[in-house]
Amino acid sequence: MANINALSAYRQTRIKTASQGQLIIMLYDGGIGSLDHALELLRGKHEFKKNPSKIEETGKAILKAQEIITELMVSLDFENGGEIAESLFALYTWFNKELLEAHVVMDEARIMGVRDSLIEIRKSWAEIASKTTPNRQDIGAGINIAG
Repeated sequence: MANINALSAYRQTRIKTASQGQLIIMLYDGGIGSLDHALELLRGKHEFKKNPSKIEETGKAILKAQEIITELMVSLDFENGGEIAESLFALYTWFNKELLEAHVVMDEARIMGVRDSLIEIRKSWAEIASKTTPNRQDIGAGINIAG
């Protein structure tokens, strides 16, 4: 139990002290991880009949990814982000639509398509974050993606 509390405290500290760029990357990592989990479960579809809770677990993993994508959407700064923010919003909307449809029919290919796109966008954010040094004022200020 002590290890679980220590891990939780570490995660909270990591989030509170992260720059905006690092927070964005953490969101992408969470979304990608959730989709990886869903794909892992889908690859064992034959177990769905034996263990129906696997279907529910797959749905929860997809839903978690959708929630993360929605968080990325609402964090966009359209005033400062311009066309980039608008393009990301359209892309995130499409991702959520794809995941909704993938969830209904348990479509591995659609999930993989969104996952691969998230990985590519994450790479771009990681590159941007590595080139910028956060202001102390920005640390823990929350996410406000300017594009």
